[in-house]
Amino acid sequence: MASDRETCEVEPTARRKFWGWGLEGEGLSAAEIEQLGAAFAGRFGIGGMRVTEPPRVEELELPAPRLAPPGSLAAAFSADPYDRAAHTYGRSLRDLVRAFRRDYAHAPDLVAFPCDEAELVSVLEWCGGTGAAAIPFGGGSSVVGGVEPDVGDGYRGAVSVDLRRLAGVLDVDRTSRAARIAAGTLGPAVEAQLKPHGLTLRHFPQSFEWSTLGGWIATRSGGHFATLHTHIDEFVEAVRVVTPRGVLQTRRLPASGAGPSAERLFCGSEGTLGVITQAWMRVQPRPRFRAGASVSFAGLADAVAAAREVAQSGLDPANCRLLGHEEALLSGAGDGSQAILVLGFESADHELGPWLARALDICASHHGEARDSERDPAAVWRAAFLRGPHLRDALTRLGVVHETFETAITWDRFWDFHEGVLAAAAQAVRRACGGGAVSCRFAYVYPDGPAPYYSVFAPGRPGQELEQWDEIKLAASEAIAALGGTITHHHAVGRDHRPWYLREVPQLFAAALRSAKAELDPSGIMNPGVLLPPTRTVSGQDTPVGRAQPG
Repeated sequence: MASDRETCEVEPTARRKFWGWGLEGEGLSAAEIEQLGAAFAGRFGIGGMRVTEPPRVEELELPAPRLAPPGSLAAAFSADPYDRAAHTYGRSLRDLVRAFRRDYAHAPDLVAFPCDEAELVSVLEWCGGTGAAAIPFGGGSSVVGGVEPDVGDGYRGAVSVDLRRLAGVLDVDRTSRAARIAAGTLGPAVEAQLKPHGLTLRHFPQSFEWSTLGGWIATRSGGHFATLHTHIDEFVEAVRVVTPRGVLQTRRLPASGAGPSAERLFCGSEGTLGVITQAWMRVQPRPRFRAGASVSFAGLADAVAAAREVAQSGLDPANCRLLGHEEALLSGAGDGSQAILVLGFESADHELGPWLARALDICASHHGEARDSERDPAAVWRAAFLRGPHLRDALTRLGVVHETFETAITWDRFWDFHEGVLAAAAQAVRRACGGGAVSCRFAYVYPDGPAPYYSVFAPGRPGQELEQWDEIKLAASEAIAALGGTITHHHAVGRDHRPWYLREVPQLFAAALRSAKAELDPSGIMNPGVLLPPTRTVSGQDTPVGRAQPG
């Protein structure tokens, strides 16, 4: 049945930035950016820092579209320069630097805005018949090259398939505590539409404001909560996916032992097997009780031991984030003299005083001191966390090489791993940038290991920021792989992490994944180059130009 385009979602009055985070007009003020630049100039011991002005659409020299949609689908497509620019990049340092350089050489030829699943099927059929790559696009918050239309020369063009019109909470089953949600629904809309039912999905990644349910599932997103249900796939009950071979719907069940899970094939598939259009998600009552505290440690070893014991205690705090000394300083949560463990508990059922008290007892046994201050470090850190994407935009405008790489490792191997990764990253920072800082935090803790996140802050050289970051990223990724960690805890694989991902997973599994893709996507049009090398290549090469690559 043809789509009724009059029912499509009305565009918001305020537009999103095509080059950075949030809406046009949002972000740090000029005075805040100046103050930030002065602070980092003092930290790096350099002179004043330049401020790069963000691009304007009219400045961009976009390549002419190589594709024209058929008349029957013309209304679903856009070749508008703003739409093409807004679907060129995600939001990583590499993306921002290239945006500021006005480099939009890999802009999609067209952007599709299907109004419903039937129109999405038609779009994918047209892409397959035309030989065009189809790149699913949710909120565009990827930081690993997951939505970039850099697909090689084996395609007649690239189409970014924007799911924003397939949005909304479609059905709520209060008895089973589940909700059917369209994949293009942004985080705030998910929560706003569940709230009248007294429910929450309780998944809050840092990108929450501008990321979608489908994107969370496709990338196995990690939320804000540091223990228990950390990844989105733990909430997935069933999925509906449009593949080039047809529509696939899995069955709603609380659990099943019937062979490998069909849902799990698409959790983390990153748009390479099809487009997730809906999912039944397990939801929860909204929390009514909260308790939290911050605990300081003079030594990192004591803080790590406390975090491990809390993670293994069965207390399951909502927040158990450890800020190393440097991380506490750079986030403004401390002065760098102590590590800080941020603890938080939530419940819809009961008061949490005994849980918090027991967690503080554990910390005290490892020489931790609960902080009693008007300036709560937990609140300071949380504010910095939520403002992080705007801060990244500002730091990139100032020429600061700033990015986070994340991983996970078991507790028994943590110290050797941490020291090796930290040393490799710090050495690369000195070599590439002449100096800088590398900080560490535990974003998540599990009974069997932590997820350490390392952030880099270093002065960039004008015109060399990408090369500097690639050198640091390469050194850190090689150390992570050599020391047995995962190349990504939750930021996904994308194009940037693919070489290390293919070293991390067993070769037979990678071959099985290729076979699944060949069955579901026989023409190889779905997000080529993500997870696996493109299957349609002219040159036969498998090295994305300009990205850090292992030797």
